[in-house]
Amino acid sequence: FLKKISPIKKWLVSCKSAHTGDEMSVKMKFTCVIFSWTRNGTHLDIDKDPKVLMKPRSGTLVLDISGGQRAEEYEGVYQCSAHNELGTAVSNSIILRQSRSPLWSKERISPIIAQKGQSLILRCRPPAGLPPPIIFWMDNNFQRLPQSRRVSQALNGDLFFSNILPEDSRSDYICYARFPHTQTIQQKQPISVLIVSDNPVDEREPVFMVPSESVSSAVVLRGEILEMECIADGLPTPAISWVKHNSEIPSGRASFLNFSKTLRITDVSEADAGEYRCIANNHHGSVHHTIRVTVNAAPYWISAPRNLVLAPGEMGIITCRAAGRPKPSIRWLMNGLPIENAPRDPSRSVEGDTLIFSEVQTGSSAVYQCNASNEYGYLLSNAFVNVLAEPPRVLTLPNTVYQVIMNKPALLECVTFGSPAPTITWFKDSMLEGNAYVFHENGTLEIHMSHPSNSGKYTCVARNSLSLSENHVYLQVKEPTRILRPPEYRVVQRNRDVVFECKAKHDPSLVPTMTWLKDDGELPDDERFRVDSDSLTITDVTESDAGRYTCIMNTTLDQDSASAQLTVVEALPTPAVIYEQPGAPTDLELTDLVARSVQLTWTPGEEHNSRIKKFLIQYEDALHQSGVWHNLTEVPGTKTTAHLKLSPYVHYSFRVLALNNVGFSRPSMPSRQYRTSPAAPDENPTEVKGHGTEHNNLVITWKPLTPQQANGPGLEYKVMWRQQGIETYWTSVSVANVSKFVVSGTPTFVPYEVMVQALNDYGPGPKPGAVIGYSGEDFPSAAPGDVRVLVLNSTLAEVRWSPVPLESVRGRLQGYKVQLSSHHIFSPNKTSGKLPDLLPYSIYSLRVTAFNGRGEGPTSATQRFETPEGVPSAPSFFKVSTFDLDSLMLEWGPPYERNGRLTGYTFKYQTGEETCPFTLGTLTALPANKRDAHSNDDLGFPQAYATSQNLSPSRLFKAEESTHVSCSSSSSSSAMVSPQVDIATQGWFIGLMSAIALLILILLIICFIKRNKGGKYPVKEKEDAHGDPEIQPMKEDDITFGEYSDEDHKPLKGSRTPSGGTDKRDGSDDSLVDCGDSGDTEFSEDGSFIGQYSGKSDRDTTHDSSELLSPVNAMNSFV
Repeated sequence: FLKKISPIKKWLVSCKSAHTGDEMSVKMKFTCVIFSWTRNGTHLDIDKDPKVLMKPRSGTLVLDISGGQRAEEYEGVYQCSAHNELGTAVSNSIILRQSRSPLWSKERISPIIAQKGQSLILRCRPPAGLPPPIIFWMDNNFQRLPQSRRVSQALNGDLFFSNILPEDSRSDYICYARFPHTQTIQQKQPISVLIVSDNPVDEREPVFMVPSESVSSAVVLRGEILEMECIADGLPTPAISWVKHNSEIPSGRASFLNFSKTLRITDVSEADAGEYRCIANNHHGSVHHTIRVTVNAAPYWISAPRNLVLAPGEMGIITCRAAGRPKPSIRWLMNGLPIENAPRDPSRSVEGDTLIFSEVQTGSSAVYQCNASNEYGYLLSNAFVNVLAEPPRVLTLPNTVYQVIMNKPALLECVTFGSPAPTITWFKDSMLEGNAYVFHENGTLEIHMSHPSNSGKYTCVARNSLSLSENHVYLQVKEPTRILRPPEYRVVQRNRDVVFECKAKHDPSLVPTMTWLKDDGELPDDERFRVDSDSLTITDVTESDAGRYTCIMNTTLDQDSASAQLTVVEALPTPAVIYEQPGAPTDLELTDLVARSVQLTWTPGEEHNSRIKKFLIQYEDALHQSGVWHNLTEVPGTKTTAHLKLSPYVHYSFRVLALNNVGFSRPSMPSRQYRTSPAAPDENPTEVKGHGTEHNNLVITWKPLTPQQANGPGLEYKVMWRQQGIETYWTSVSVANVSKFVVSGTPTFVPYEVMVQALNDYGPGPKPGAVIGYSGEDFPSAAPGDVRVLVLNSTLAEVRWSPVPLESVRGRLQGYKVQLSSHHIFSPNKTSGKLPDLLPYSIYSLRVTAFNGRGEGPTSATQRFETPEGVPSAPSFFKVSTFDLDSLMLEWGPPYERNGRLTGYTFKYQTGEETCPFTLGTLTALPANKRDAHSNDDLGFPQAYATSQNLSPSRLFKAEESTHVSCSSSSSSSAMVSPQVDIATQGWFIGLMSAIALLILILLIICFIKRNKGGKYPVKEKEDAHGDPEIQPMKEDDITFGEYSDEDHKPLKGSRTPSGGTDKRDGSDDSLVDCGDSGDTEFSEDGSFIGQYSGKSDRDTTHDSSELLSPVNAMNSFV
């Protein structure tokens, strides 16, 4: 370090010792620190010089030269050492020099006569000072000389004229030099300049005055300031511009000074090296100059040595890594002496930039120095190696209470010391572990998201080989502070009152404080402003009260705030309000430009009588999607600034839209473009999966990153995999522009750990997490064994099997498949299953296979089984074909489903008194049933007929038929098979039916004509004679329907009177009375007039269970 001091004061050179690290303050056996100094490498004996003092209990050196001593005697290189019984620490070297301000050498300067239009240089050549002086040009009146593109001062202090004009003539061009440390100013002799115009100079193209050659070079150190200048001669005056070859000039650190003749770059880094070109041009031409910049670097730390505490017998290392250009050399010292000259220690070895300690012993404590140096400077750092045995101690105060807001991270400290270094374990009821906690190396416990359940007592336990120590702390999780009802935008007429509400919620155990601000400052000291617990009231509003009001709810842990705008208007008659979309925002400006964020400000447009609710900020990426605008964020309508988080490697332009109750405004004009620098990816691909498509491969897939997520050019994916539990090292490959990779030659269905990491030209992304995937499956190699079938009934069976061996699955077993007439699937943990919906009296073949994701394995041996006979279905049809007073001809069809060998039919008929079954014997027309469950062949059953004879003519019958397999007999009736006689095919019957239909049609026409003429007809006459038929008493033997009775209708001979008192008449088939008394009449499929008597009157329905049916009605019930 270079220290420049004034010769008229005391010189103070500070030197203090510091115990870095808690381990040094714990073992304070050394209480006396001895300081000493060297000057120019020689011990400085303070006692021999009364002008040199050292402050008590400090190493600060005091050089008192105020009594007229020569300061030059004390100039030199000083270094301080601090020593105690454990070692010696050494400071950096301090160069002590006195500031100087030498006088200007006397010289006689002749006047300068120059031709108009020529270039001119006025040399300053100030005396060398320490530090160098500040140069400026003034006249005799101490007024600075004006400078411009034509006239400017160079970095060395000379004054340059690109071309001179007559007004440049003067006799008082004076160069001044100011020396800041001595507070003195020296001046050069005045220079006289006379401009003549007798031979004007022609216009010309630019020529560089500084630098004079076409190519120059500059060397600058990392972190310092680089200044380059180009000054050109030319007429008219040239303009200067700068470019960098194959790169861009850093906008954040570069500035153009002295009318763009000087380029300054601050905080220089290695990226600033390269070729810079300055270009001078006017309308006669241009000229350029190339400056090759080399960036070297004094040493700087990559990893400075750190203190080390070791227990006896332990090992440890100290690293000292520094970078620079050229690469610095590393030199080790022990207690201030070169390590090669230090006492030999077998437990210590040096390997370049690393000190290695192994099996250290008590008494090996020392202070080691690392010196990293190159031609531009050096670094020196002390590292204390302390060898001691110390039981663990917890330095955090006991019973400390930590308070945190819910959903915020909580940090519980456990600062410890011990040798060997103790291990830290945290407990809360039980030992803490899992992803919900982070255990830091310094012992701190971090809880990512605090919840009320995290509140309570925590114990940290520090343990080493000597002992253990514990400490208790407490965590309290509090409710967050939230503003539930923020203040709202107000438009108030002058002299009126306004109230802003601000209702908030907070944790009951925290003390809240409500604060109001106006335009981000304190409220005016005015009694018109009244602050209540949850509101602000302003009375007699004036124009000066307009502005933005903010309420802030504070607690000791957090706060929340909300703002609203107050607009004050004149109390004028309210005109018709026109609501429109807001005007477009204007004046977009970018500030606070950093790598990952920027501050955007704007001016809102007109509100057009509708308050702006929010602003929408959009961006365009000219690099990846030029012309496409994306929504970035939204801010409340009360704000006009936004802090925007950005992604690397994007060329941003921003625009803002305002929204009110009418709609969005037009977009603002885009902001200037801001280009973020590339960087390594911040994230890795998602949805990483591993699966197999063949038995010997593994397909790794992932969701690729978007261009915005890539963060830079050259995006690639590093795909890594290893067999879980088998392979230790990862196999990896880098791919680009794909989202899957196929690993071939893998074993069948084994687990793999898979990772995919993103990387680009600027480095890799974060370390990815591993996912588990399986290589491809193969078909199962074994079939289920011991397959057995148990028939439970005619439609249900149970199949049982033994599971396949696990090693034969060769994949993930998904189940078992039973192949029958249809497939039955059973879960992999099943070894039996029911087979429903079988056909009775059938033969089945059955096989069982195991299957996985690839497919089915081999089938088991075929098992055959039979189902027993079942109940047949009902006959396919059953009807009465012919009938007379004492017999019926019945017809039926065989059942659709025989479900066994058909043996016969059972026929039942019912009179009003009893049910009489009789059984048809085995019909000779029915062949033996074919026992085939899958056959659809016509079995050859003909239609069957049966004649029932000897039926009583005075009885009503209802009959039904069923099919049965086992034969039975009954003596109540007999049945026989006879040929079919169909009355519907007889000619006389068809003619009779046609005549009846024609007669009915004629009667209906006559009735319709008479009714329209209003005349009377027999029905009407009977109504007049007998009154309303609905209220006429009915005779017991009168079964007619009012006026429609017919004298000719007689009861059927032998019929019985139903219990309901209604006499059912029976006659010929064409009786109109029976048609009128019955319900719907229907024809059979062959057209016969069958079922005409099947209908019942309303009165009949109530006595259906006791009605005696005639054979005709019995016939109708069969149809």
